[in-house]
Amino acid sequence: MRVDFDRTKLKMKLLWKLLLLQSFMGCLAAGNTLQSPVFTKQPGSIVFPVDSMEKNKEVVFSCEAQGHPPPFYRWKLNGTLINPKPGSHHSLSGGNLRISHLNKDEDAGTYQCLASNSFGTIVSREASLTFAYLENFKTHRRSSVSVREGQGVVLLCGPPPHSGALTFSWIFNEYPSFVKQDSRRFVSQETGNLYIAKVAPSDVGNYTCVVTNTVTKTRVQGPPTPLILRTDGVMGEYEPKIEVQFPEVVQVAKGSTVRLECFALGNPVPSISWRRVDGVPFSRKVDVRKTSGVMEIPYFQQEDSGTYECVAENTKGRNSVQGKLSFFAAPQLIEKPQDVQKAIEDSLVWECKATGKPKPSFRWMRNGENLEPTEERVQVINGALSITRLALSDIGMYQCVAGNKYGEVYSNTELRVIAVAPDFSQNLLKSHTLVKEGGDVLIECKPKMSPRGAISWRKGNDALRESSRVAILETGALRISNVTKADAGTYTCVARNQFGVASSSGNLLVKEPTIITTTPSTLDVTVGESIILPCQVSYDPSLELKFTWFFNEQLIHFGSHGGYFEKVGGHSAGDIMIRNIQLSHAGKYTCAVQTKVDSSSIATDLIVRGPPGPPTSIHVEEITDTTATLSWRPGPDNHSPITAYTIQARTPFSLGWQAVSTVPEVVVGSHLTATVIELNPWVEYEFRVLASNAVGTGEPSKPSKKARTKETLPKITPANVSGGGGSRSELVITWEPVPEELQNGAGFGYVVAFRPFGATGWMQAAVPSAEASKYVFKNETILPFSPFQVKVGVYNNKGEGPFGPVVTIYSAEEEPGRAPSRVRAKSLSAFDVEVSWKALPWSTSKKRVLGYELRYWEKNEKEDTASVLRTVGNRTLTIIQGLKGSSTYYITVRAYNTAGTGPPSQPVNVTTKKPPPSQPPSKVMWNTSNSKIILNWEQVKPLENESEVMGYKVLYKRNRFSRPSVMETNTTSVELSLPTDEEYIIQIKPFGEGGEGSSSRQITIPRISGPNAVGSASSVSTLSALSTIALSLTARTSL
Repeated sequence: MRVDFDRTKLKMKLLWKLLLLQSFMGCLAAGNTLQSPVFTKQPGSIVFPVDSMEKNKEVVFSCEAQGHPPPFYRWKLNGTLINPKPGSHHSLSGGNLRISHLNKDEDAGTYQCLASNSFGTIVSREASLTFAYLENFKTHRRSSVSVREGQGVVLLCGPPPHSGALTFSWIFNEYPSFVKQDSRRFVSQETGNLYIAKVAPSDVGNYTCVVTNTVTKTRVQGPPTPLILRTDGVMGEYEPKIEVQFPEVVQVAKGSTVRLECFALGNPVPSISWRRVDGVPFSRKVDVRKTSGVMEIPYFQQEDSGTYECVAENTKGRNSVQGKLSFFAAPQLIEKPQDVQKAIEDSLVWECKATGKPKPSFRWMRNGENLEPTEERVQVINGALSITRLALSDIGMYQCVAGNKYGEVYSNTELRVIAVAPDFSQNLLKSHTLVKEGGDVLIECKPKMSPRGAISWRKGNDALRESSRVAILETGALRISNVTKADAGTYTCVARNQFGVASSSGNLLVKEPTIITTTPSTLDVTVGESIILPCQVSYDPSLELKFTWFFNEQLIHFGSHGGYFEKVGGHSAGDIMIRNIQLSHAGKYTCAVQTKVDSSSIATDLIVRGPPGPPTSIHVEEITDTTATLSWRPGPDNHSPITAYTIQARTPFSLGWQAVSTVPEVVVGSHLTATVIELNPWVEYEFRVLASNAVGTGEPSKPSKKARTKETLPKITPANVSGGGGSRSELVITWEPVPEELQNGAGFGYVVAFRPFGATGWMQAAVPSAEASKYVFKNETILPFSPFQVKVGVYNNKGEGPFGPVVTIYSAEEEPGRAPSRVRAKSLSAFDVEVSWKALPWSTSKKRVLGYELRYWEKNEKEDTASVLRTVGNRTLTIIQGLKGSSTYYITVRAYNTAGTGPPSQPVNVTTKKPPPSQPPSKVMWNTSNSKIILNWEQVKPLENESEVMGYKVLYKRNRFSRPSVMETNTTSVELSLPTDEEYIIQIKPFGEGGEGSSSRQITIPRISGPNAVGSASSVSTLSALSTIALSLTARTSL
């Protein structure tokens, strides 16, 4: 009994030490983040050249880990801990292991780094230290090799003892003459031997094998091997003999490069080829060197594995060798266990999965040591670690190690087992829990404790007993149903486990329930009106209310929605107003009121009455030449019965939609069909329907499908039938075409009937174009300007329609046959010429004269470029304007009528006068005296090519809007008898036989209040440029 007591006491002591450690770690966590060790740098394998040991006798394995507290480090060599003592050739710098005074016999092996802190220990991957060296050849002489010409030979290299990868080459006779590899000679990088497939006389000489260590970069040469030819004859031809071949099975690591050698002796020299036995063609990455007998496959993958064959052949035969490339891959973790924190007595399962070929095996380590499942509660199955009834002793760092013969991978994870007395510091009970009277309440109790213990409740100082209303849930929470005022008070949750007891208290406050006193209702309103939706409540006055409104279950955002919604209820009511209601506002409105304790809601249905919605399914049931029978379906009546329908139509020729006549004349709301009348035949129509009710007329329906009315005989004849003119012996008849919408059918055309005036029979001609507006009848017997009676009718595919009224049209007349006589031309100015002539009399041959055509051109131009001026009627005089000054013009006159122009008169010439003076009057002075305005200016002197000044014109007007008056004078002064109480605008321009010259600047004489005033053009105010131009144009027009 004493032993059992001591053991129990020891366990309890250990347990409390662990609890103290947990508490200590918790204190540390308040200031620093605790972290288990994690490798940030792991050691890598080192190959050390022995030749450099004299220069640098040390190596360093790197190891670095993160963690808090900071990790400390240890190292293992071949599974045994290294103890770096003072003076030892092992030393630590941080986590790095430094090995000095290297000894290849003692220090070669496998190294691992261990990083530890208070959470546990982790072990790094394995790293090896090997020593590379290359010794010298032992022998100094080799026997000669004697062969026949044409025979194959193998010269052995026999490399000396070494460590590290080697490369081989051969010297022929003397350095630097190296043997060049080709289809006849081959140096194996596996054995170092030299192979000559067929010896030639040029091959005789000394051969030396050169061996290079790729790590140490050292090179040694073997003794020379003499090659001599035998004299007993030449070797005959023979089939290939493969001397260099690869193993039957080659293990190739994933992602590595595999190199296969194959070479044969033979006479003639054999050729080497490669293939896959399964027939799969080589991928592009495979490098086959036929001349050197090497095949390389870089970045080896699973699909590259298989059996490969080397074939050697010549004319004497064929030989082959096969070998299998087997894919292998070092393990790679695909599912790593994650850090976990578990309560004591809980269970743990960690999955660890890895890929690799061969399939990896698994082992687990804890704190750097292999985990041997000595207890039933700890098991490892297929890489998964499971531990039941977790204890504090299970705390530590765990590593899953997946390995096969090609390597191992390590995962790191931490297990924390928590054993804590109940603690409410992080999850205190709510100090105040609110609940409405008659409601239910749940008071949470979530202390931190491990393992989970018992939970009980007190109200005040008394233990709380469960009842039909009061229950303690499995989670430890307290639930009270149908709360009464008596349930208010202080409640305490008490938590216990084997490590201690703790409690937390809070108050339960019972409030009056929130009740909406407004009853649910249905409200009816018309589009455009406004309405208030009430939401009145009774509530506990100690609580704040929050009102929220929903329209068809969507939250109403006041201030948006086009400004239709507005809160009007104040603090204790949730009433809202909807202004200018639209049809889209119809629906369900929900008022939701909420306090800290409870919430309530009420729904109001709002019916909005408005004009009907558009009718649907508009169909043309039947259509004739002038009618169309329509049917439709009613749209929504929007809560007001439909009283009538209106039908509108549209054609390609109408301006938008037009109301149409129907049968019945008024289509009442109960009718869903009507006949449209008075349509035009053979016109494509669209129809739409509008519905009306007591509120108004709604939106129109979508248009019906286009429908064309039936054909019928045309009824409308062309308008404005006239004609005349044309060429000799022609009768020209014109009219306005009948619009398409009045043609009543396809194949529309015109029938033109005509007869000489006084005749009884009609001549007819068909014009088969609906767009035609002219018909010309030509007959040599037609006399010029003869009267005809004409009428124009219509027809289409249905037949002929009526003729229009009869009109009288004259046939074409002849051109005037004579030229005007007595043509005279007189220059009026530099720009104008007056032309006169004698009129032609009317002749009995009906050669009418409608007027005269004048053609004029400058002397240095051709008549083809002449300008044309026409007169109308029997005028015999006209003025040609806009000519150039001091220029000679030729002029002809000819008569014209509808048939054309007659012969021209003989050309006459006329020379225009010199241009008028281009200089305006200058130094214009004015003064006023006794209702008179006296103007003075300097004499204008014309230039050499300008006409003499004959006088001056003075233009004056009272303001810019009045018409100007004109006074002429042949002096350089003028006296105007004008009242001086008005403002005047004055201009002065010279004139001569060449016309009017340039005008002076406009002078504004202001209203004068005194008896005398003096001014000049340079000192008076002038109008703006725009006003000046306008006044100038006005003055010229008036003149």
